[in-house]
Amino acid sequence: MAMEQNGVKVKSVEKATHDVLRIVTEKPKNYNFNPGQATDVAINKDGWQKELRPFTFTCLPDDNYLEFNIKTYPSHKGVTNELLNLRPNDELIIGDPWGTIGYKGEGIFIAGGAGVTPFISIFRYLNSKNEIGNSKLIFANKTKNDIILEDEFKKMLGKSFINVLRNEKADGYEQGYITRDILKQSLTGKGMLAYVCGPEPMMEVVEKQLLDLGVDAKAIIKEEF
Repeated sequence: MAMEQNGVKVKSVEKATHDVLRIVTEKPKNYNFNPGQATDVAINKDGWQKELRPFTFTCLPDDNYLEFNIKTYPSHKGVTNELLNLRPNDELIIGDPWGTIGYKGEGIFIAGGAGVTPFISIFRYLNSKNEIGNSKLIFANKTKNDIILEDEFKKMLGKSFINVLRNEKADGYEQGYITRDILKQSLTGKGMLAYVCGPEPMMEVVEKQLLDLGVDAKAIIKEEF
């Protein structure tokens, strides 16, 4: 199936954290996606049009714009570094929406770094409908500065937002890695779903811990990042 490609104008570019860009673009007519989905994005500039990279929508499906929160890696001299030069009215090329993480019911959402992006749209969507319920977010980062949308998640989730910092000690934040104990405390109900998204090594460890804690393999929903 040929991928539909749409040119969309950039409306705004700002920093969400020291290395995450929030990019807002126009939305093509009749363009629909589900919370948690992603699309392939390229920059409409010479030499970059064919450099497609997957990025997750962080806006709501009903918004009249598209939004992406994208972690940048300047040292790689690749697409995300080039995005740092984006200005309003520049153009991105986006394809059809795709993605395997969709909301299937209350659960614990476990994210590492930029792996939180599919969950942004899902939680914003649930929040808009007052349907967050007993869902929780466990978010692993290196330091406090790396936490994407910390204030917004705190507002939406309160005590159900658990942060784990690998390289920093801070009051009210777990330190180290996501452990079995941290997961155990959050798995409050039988048959709870577990959504996992992050770097592969983290996902493997978390999945193993969840299975050890008796979570059914079919209840683990994951996105390879």
